[in-house]
Amino acid sequence: MNKKFETKYGLPEKVVFCNRCVISNQRPASAVEFKHTRDSKKTTMNIDRDGICDACRVAEQKEKIDWKKREEELLRLLDSHRRKDGHYDCIVPGSGGKDSAFQAHVLKYKYGMHPLTITWPPILYTDYGYRNFRNWIEVGGFDNITFNQNGRVMKLLTRLSIENLLHPFQTFMLGQKNLAPKIAAKFGIPLIFYGENEAEYGNPIADNATSLRDKSYYSMKNVDEVYLGGVSVRELIDRYQVDLGDLMTFLPADHQELERSNIEVHYLGYYLRWTPQESYYYAVEHTGFQARPFRTQGTYSKYNSIDDKIDDLHYYTTFIKFGIGRATYDASQEIRNRHITREEGAALVKRFDGEFPDRYFNEIMDYIGMQPEQFHKLCDQGRSPHLWTRVNDEWMLRHTVNKDGADD
Repeated sequence: MNKKFETKYGLPEKVVFCNRCVISNQRPASAVEFKHTRDSKKTTMNIDRDGICDACRVAEQKEKIDWKKREEELLRLLDSHRRKDGHYDCIVPGSGGKDSAFQAHVLKYKYGMHPLTITWPPILYTDYGYRNFRNWIEVGGFDNITFNQNGRVMKLLTRLSIENLLHPFQTFMLGQKNLAPKIAAKFGIPLIFYGENEAEYGNPIADNATSLRDKSYYSMKNVDEVYLGGVSVRELIDRYQVDLGDLMTFLPADHQELERSNIEVHYLGYYLRWTPQESYYYAVEHTGFQARPFRTQGTYSKYNSIDDKIDDLHYYTTFIKFGIGRATYDASQEIRNRHITREEGAALVKRFDGEFPDRYFNEIMDYIGMQPEQFHKLCDQGRSPHLWTRVNDEWMLRHTVNKDGADD
């Protein structure tokens, strides 16, 4: 008889790994990580009866897509919005990483659009990340609006996100997602382009993957129902003495205002075949993008999500909460793109997943005003018993893709 363990974060009790990549059914859908309301629906990666995850099924379907027809769809969309009067006709949010560099450059120089790039800057820029941002707008040649947040509130919300959710990146992710619709409404720009279709990672999304169908994801009806860092806006005002005006930057757009707009949100990866490694090569050639000068801690790659010092800590917390570290994410993606085999991916996971990111750790703790010991304590408290156990006074996963967990 199998022993039952407590599960946290709404995760499924039984750990199942995909037979094609190295991801497990413990991976949360993006709505769980980003959602700003208290009653977020708990959804995780689905693995079907054949043992294949949603993201691998999407990769399988991509092989059957007529990409010429998809590009023709894109051309019709762009033709209906392209402006010749010098005004912006689309928005590309980003920081100058490989994906946003590819998006903006292709839209402007291949398809003749006039994009406005917008940036919700990282919590703590890396030196090379900031150089890539400058190269994006200077070498690539783009207008850019960078929205510098209230630093004091940003620090507070980041600390609260760690204390209450063990999620160092929530404040950044919410701000990044909420900024584009606000800027689009302010400037009357009808199109917002993101890069990869979120379904590529197993996230739920509209079937046609081309337009914003659920504007509630980007908007709010009642500010008192919104939570930031696991704390209600009302509590932030009353307990933490934060003025509502200082919080509006981080909050979604007004629901009625967004409903009145004709803004469309599209994923360029729906229309153009999206391969992260090819985006990297393109960004290097056209916008001067440079990879990290060293391997990213927790994984084997050098060019994914490298602009923010807190990025590495975020992926470490996903390892703690879900048993899924940065190497698992990277390897799964490369397996789906047929750059490595599942066996190679499993070996990379074994070697790098869960490596503690100490390079910027103390600087981050100083920035948000948290003692390192408190962070480690929060990590221990955040481990779900159905995923973790103590063996010889050390934490060990119960199940791994390599089948060498404590209960495998």
